[in-house]
Amino acid sequence: MTNLSSTISNLWSKADRPSIRAFFLSIVALTVAMILALYSGAAAQLGNVGLASGSALSALLVAGWVGVTLVPVLAKRTPLRWIGYRMEYRVTRQGWIYLLGIVLVALAALNTGNNLLFLILASLIASILMSGILSSITLAGVELGLQLPEHIFAGQPVRGTIELKNEKLSLPSFSLRVEGADPQKRPSATLVQTPVYFPYLPRRETVSQSLPLVFSRRGVYRQEAFRIVTRFPFGFLQKARRLDLVKEALVYPSVEASQEFLEIRPGILGAMESLAKGRGQDLYALRGYLPNDSARLVHWKASARSGALMVREFAREDDSNVLLVFDPYSMAALPAAAQADQDRFERAVTLCAAIAWDFRERNTLLEFRSVPAEVPLAPAVENIYSVLRLLALAQPIPPANNLNFLQDLAANPDAFKIVVTSRPRGSMPPNLWHSAYIVFAEDIPS
Repeated sequence: MTNLSSTISNLWSKADRPSIRAFFLSIVALTVAMILALYSGAAAQLGNVGLASGSALSALLVAGWVGVTLVPVLAKRTPLRWIGYRMEYRVTRQGWIYLLGIVLVALAALNTGNNLLFLILASLIASILMSGILSSITLAGVELGLQLPEHIFAGQPVRGTIELKNEKLSLPSFSLRVEGADPQKRPSATLVQTPVYFPYLPRRETVSQSLPLVFSRRGVYRQEAFRIVTRFPFGFLQKARRLDLVKEALVYPSVEASQEFLEIRPGILGAMESLAKGRGQDLYALRGYLPNDSARLVHWKASARSGALMVREFAREDDSNVLLVFDPYSMAALPAAAQADQDRFERAVTLCAAIAWDFRERNTLLEFRSVPAEVPLAPAVENIYSVLRLLALAQPIPPANNLNFLQDLAANPDAFKIVVTSRPRGSMPPNLWHSAYIVFAEDIPS
């Protein structure tokens, strides 16, 4: 009894008291209207026309008052949106077998006239009706939420979270399956490619399930709708409810140190050292003495061997500034582009992302430039995701006859540049080679 009282108290504290008050008031008013209507009929049979007319008019007035004042209050608090759910139906294989059994029992009952067979037939039909009602109740009042990781890389498995919330006041839901519903039938561009199963969803609670995700390519993945599917309770009928929920995920290119990147990395580091020298502790080179050189830099042993004063140059220890350039001009943008051109462009994007991530690991000051956007100079740990976002959205541009983009880079010889391009060899401005390390996509093995 104590548990029952606590349950009732809990329900009453969460209840919508104005709607409950309006409900009971409408019940009382409609009861009065029914009594007046019955009294009007009795008065009419006794021949009292005036009393019958007055009672009937009073009953109509009470019913009208309920319809004008109380019904709108209840309608506003009724989850009528559940009625408008878009449901999809499909009879399962077990359901077809069950329907065949109903047909056989119906034929036997009609041919024999046996009351027991009619009773069995009624039970079988009632089971089908109950299956439809219970599955509708299970799907009603269930809302969906999808949470994705902030940063997703191509080829790397991540885990998202699917949440189902049961908004029903008193009834749980059973045996729900969530899957993607793409009207364009492009499973490679959808988010949810593996169904997620929820065996039990308590009333007024939220249940979460982990969702494994793997995206093979960079770019934007979009899911415009989801389906909640159930076969509860008997499995004769599969009923699905469609939810329009737009979700997008931006997938960065892979930043793993591939074999191609490991092969060109020593060349990049060597080019940086050859173009950057200054004060530091690591010996960079020996050269002849100049009048403005400090005597502390004289290398006396080398001077004694060569017979002339030699001074030391040291590798610069301050943070190196790198301008990473992705040249998007590619044959892959042409309408009749070959698959090899498209694969070459994708390899160039992936390699550029790996280079940018390597600079992040080395705490380099990084600036990124492409067409049409760029990322200003900042520590790579701060702007790396801005760079990866541009690379994830990069699209090939038809190759132009002019080289304005690259010539503008060549006009700034002080900044060390790493250029990743899909152009063929021999198409680079000659003066760009003096201040840049150029990676050609055609040299990257497939």
